[in-house]
Amino acid sequence: MSPTQVIVVVLVVLVVVALVAAAVVAGRRRALKRRFGPEYDRVVAEQDSRGAAERELRDRERRHAELDLTPLDPESRARYAAAWEELQVRFVDSPGETVGDADELVSRLITERGYPTGDFSDQIAHLSVDHARTLTHYRDAHEIRVRNERGEASTEELRQAVVHYRALFADLLGEEPVGHRPPEQRRPDSPHDVTSH
Repeated sequence: MSPTQVIVVVLVVLVVVALVAAAVVAGRRRALKRRFGPEYDRVVAEQDSRGAAERELRDRERRHAELDLTPLDPESRARYAAAWEELQVRFVDSPGETVGDADELVSRLITERGYPTGDFSDQIAHLSVDHARTLTHYRDAHEIRVRNERGEASTEELRQAVVHYRALFADLLGEEPVGHRPPEQRRPDSPHDVTSH
């Protein structure tokens, strides 16, 4: 083989290796985007580079694989659904307290499913692997709950927090807890009525 042919063969091999590597990276990226949905974009925006973000997401997958997650039995699912329905009814009389109760109920459900419930950011990281599509709701609910603790949340914001908690709650439960009925603000004509939207 002439030196020119050797150079051509080496270049062809290098191009093929580069194309295969690019295809592997693109495939991993598509898989991460599919699995994490909007959480993928959020992590990319928070990190210094796309590569760092993708390493973070793969690390989340690795840590998630180490968890001993358990599905809920029908009795537990019914108990949680009943607790959620009771929580929504209580909203009318005590919206601020109900938001705290919603956070506690979601935390109990997270624990029973086998997720760690320590630091909020760690909790988000673990949940993001299977529940990425409802994490924006959870973050928004958490933010409103924190503002409520400082006395800065309006009743409408508290109602929204319960609706946000409900999204993750239903995702973790595997079904809508009690149909689609977000809590309402107290109406002057019916102070204790909570009706469907």
